Amino acid sequence: MTTTFTLLPTRATYLPGEPIDLDVRGGSVVGEVVVRQLGDQIARLAHQGGQTVRLERLPEGRYAVELHGEHHVARTAVEVSSTPRSRLRYGFAVDFSPGRDSAALSDLLRRLHLTGVLFYDWAYRHADLLGGGDQYADALGQPVDLATVMRLIEAVHDVGSHAIGYAAIYAVGPDEWEKWSHDALLRADGEPFALGDFLFIVDPAAPDWLAHLQRELVAATRRLGFSGFHLDQFGYPKIARRADGAVVRTSESFVRMIGGVREALPEAHLVFNNVNDFPTWATGSTPQDAVYIEPWQPVDTLGALAARASRARSVADGKPVVFAAYQHVYDSAPAESADRATALTMATLYSHGATQLLAGEGDRILVDPYYVRNHVVEPSTAELLVRWYDFLVEFDEVLMEPDLVDATACLAREYNDDCDVTYPDVSTHDEAVTGGVWRRITTVRNRLVVHLINLVDQPDALWDAPRAPIAAVANGVLRIRCVAGARPRVRVVDPDRPGVVIEPVAALEGEHAQFTLPELQIWQVVIIDLVDDRGATS
Repeated sequence: MTTTFTLLPTRATYLPGEPIDLDVRGGSVVGEVVVRQLGDQIARLAHQGGQTVRLERLPEGRYAVELHGEHHVARTAVEVSSTPRSRLRYGFAVDFSPGRDSAALSDLLRRLHLTGVLFYDWAYRHADLLGGGDQYADALGQPVDLATVMRLIEAVHDVGSHAIGYAAIYAVGPDEWEKWSHDALLRADGEPFALGDFLFIVDPAAPDWLAHLQRELVAATRRLGFSGFHLDQFGYPKIARRADGAVVRTSESFVRMIGGVREALPEAHLVFNNVNDFPTWATGSTPQDAVYIEPWQPVDTLGALAARASRARSVADGKPVVFAAYQHVYDSAPAESADRATALTMATLYSHGATQLLAGEGDRILVDPYYVRNHVVEPSTAELLVRWYDFLVEFDEVLMEPDLVDATACLAREYNDDCDVTYPDVSTHDEAVTGGVWRRITTVRNRLVVHLINLVDQPDALWDAPRAPIAAVANGVLRIRCVAGARPRVRVVDPDRPGVVIEPVAALEGEHAQFTLPELQIWQVVIIDLVDDRGATS
């Protein structure tokens, strides 16, 4: 009988020196544990059938871990980092009802290696976070038990992740409006900007409001233990007149607000929402811990998403970049088609050094900006997320490093003739063009990384729309200019082929080496190192 078992890290991320334990679930397994880094085996040890795999201390880095049984191999990934805030693999939680269990949320963080969890709408009211007592209904009627909130925060911290509370930074409900209407931001007709008849908008940098916001966030931190806050806005207004007559540019107010919250909470994990990229250029370098963007029209194509990611990285000062790209497509399309849309979205973001806020507790994903309206995934979607999040961690150093640079323009095509990929029957493009393969070349320190995304069969380049079946593209040829005294080492990896690292053999042609690539499915990553005559990477 074949026994299927799984490996589950005990933490979403490990600090150097922490014991690296992984639970073996699904049966007792006698076999071998293999640890890999960028596909290369770096450790192998016997496993005698216990319920825990303990790895000797690993240096800082990201690794794949495999448990080889007689008939089955289980895989996962682990991260060892002294700067866990340098990455934000973001998830969400929405259920704070009395008595709920924290185990499922904890398992999700461990399974997908999520380093931050957005606690969505835990507060009593947007302008009165803790005013509801120990149990209450939030502003939209969802039950909240603060004992549950605290238990979930503790569970998140126990696995090395960050519990990040939602906070709308300029929203006031009807019950508190009389107190704050003097800070209102007004429309041209004199009425306050609002979100329906539910929330009214004030200047987030108005001195008395900002002092109030600081006190509320400090009090919530002290009472509940949040790691930090997700500072939300609604994307409007960009410019407005305040009730006292002052003209307010909210991009400037947001910068002052973020600085004010940082001053009040110097150790907090802060994430500000740049709705539709507004105003990333102003907030990217502010004292927060990530650059976070919620894209809407006209950021509706893969190319637009990529452009926003690249620009965000350029102003992020090394912070992680995250997109809340809600996959509404699951509401209207079969899981198989929607999964292809999600895979192409992740391929676009990961290949541009950004991650996606998508997965949450209870095997749910985001399909709406009101996170309570989420989608319970099919098993195929859950499996897709595990494969791709493992891949994201295992190959982090060629995907997410702050110093990676897009070098496509200076390496590809005939004029440069330094590095390129071509196919006999399919065109290769520098942009996200349907009918072809989207090719992007980056440099990460001394390494080249080629991303190949298959858009051959897609009718358009939308990221949140049903996607057509994807046929494999064969016979791709990688052509690289050679360097005297060194040979290129090429590794090809694919998130949908976990554990498979293909090293094609070179064929020399003058100054160049050519490699025939394996079939391209959705996304393929080609890692190119130069190795000298002694076998050292140069």
